[in-house]
Amino acid sequence: MRISMSLPNNLLAEFDDVLKERGYQSRSKGIRDALKDYILRYQWMNQMEGERVGVVAVIYDHHYAGVMEAFTDIQHDYRDYISASMHIHMNDAYCLEIIVVKGDIVYIRELTEKIMSLKGVEHVKLTSAGTNELDAVNSEF
Repeated sequence: MRISMSLPNNLLAEFDDVLKERGYQSRSKGIRDALKDYILRYQWMNQMEGERVGVVAVIYDHHYAGVMEAFTDIQHDYRDYISASMHIHMNDAYCLEIIVVKGDIVYIRELTEKIMSLKGVEHVKLTSAGTNELDAVNSEF
């Protein structure tokens, strides 16, 4: 099946550079692999269950109208699952926010997906471990 899409020039140039560095012969193959990776990450995030502890890393353009206010509102809505946060100025435009989370993954996932949907947010990554998984690891030693 053929599709078409619009991309910013700089994003396509970066993608092409990665493909070249990795030895891809075809942009289509690179896009297929990127889509597969995206789907696998989404499925992995949806398969988690129970109590989790983790970090949500967010990169956003603080010049984008309304992003900071919306981002703050979301964090306030999920304050019961946020243990701490750290804000780092990356450059003149971009900020990195590290949010430490703990609680039921259903709510942590909701928090993560709401942040992902914000315009002006460039990247979001959730890294977590189940609190029971940590107990199991410790009991083995």
